[in-house]
Amino acid sequence: MNKFKRNERIGAIVKILSDNPNKIFTLSFFTSQFNAAKSTISEDLIVVKNVFEKLQLGRVVTISGAAGGVKYIPKTSKEENEEFLYQLCDRIKEEGRILSGGFLYLIDLIYDPSVVYKIGEIFASNIDYSQADCVVTMETKGIPMALMTAKAMNLPLVIIRKNTKVSEGPTISMTYVTGSSSKIETMSLPSKALKPGSKVIIIDDFMRGGGTIKGMTELMKEFDAEVVGTGVFISTIHPENKLVSNYISLLELDTANNEVIVYPNLKTFNSEYHPQD
Repeated sequence: MNKFKRNERIGAIVKILSDNPNKIFTLSFFTSQFNAAKSTISEDLIVVKNVFEKLQLGRVVTISGAAGGVKYIPKTSKEENEEFLYQLCDRIKEEGRILSGGFLYLIDLIYDPSVVYKIGEIFASNIDYSQADCVVTMETKGIPMALMTAKAMNLPLVIIRKNTKVSEGPTISMTYVTGSSSKIETMSLPSKALKPGSKVIIIDDFMRGGGTIKGMTELMKEFDAEVVGTGVFISTIHPENKLVSNYISLLELDTANNEVIVYPNLKTFNSEYHPQD
């Protein structure tokens, strides 16, 4: 087997860890991968850990014990979050985004991989997912950012459907009232999608009155599942009293007088969550 120089090993370790957040890799994995001694790999990991910390790229932590090893935890700084979200606000304020009916055009942002990847990292940096079993979202616009959040948290993604699909087997369905228009809608989830007693993180793209997220929370109760965290990309200023509480939103929006007023919800980052080792 080939021998690798130190800079080659470190470059590969950074790639492996950053591509697999929150996944534990044993020292044996790296020794086998690079044909190197554990002491050598340990020294390499110290270098990687120090670089990540100095550049605020996240955290590399060591887990002791028989099943231990090393893993990378995505962690964004408050300053980094603010800069990114202010840039998003500038894009959202672009002329022509308000559609008829007061809706806001966000498709180009929601389906931009670089944007939703960063959103996923921010959610993972500010929501305690240490006890969570999966990330849950509602189709369709919430899927990209929920998927990136699930990747950052190293959790599976569960998607609630608006309509049942034969290919997914028996489903549990329920009706809910939207918080904005007070319309009665239906949501469904396959009975095999969640194990009883699961703990879930809800991620959604937009919240006006909170009716959809409340419906998702109620649906989780049908599975005997507990919602341990909720993240929303954009929440509106009005109505002020939402149907749900205990959520974080990254941006706050007001479209009064056909004008887009949007700004980062900096309260989200006043008391940052620190992921457990």
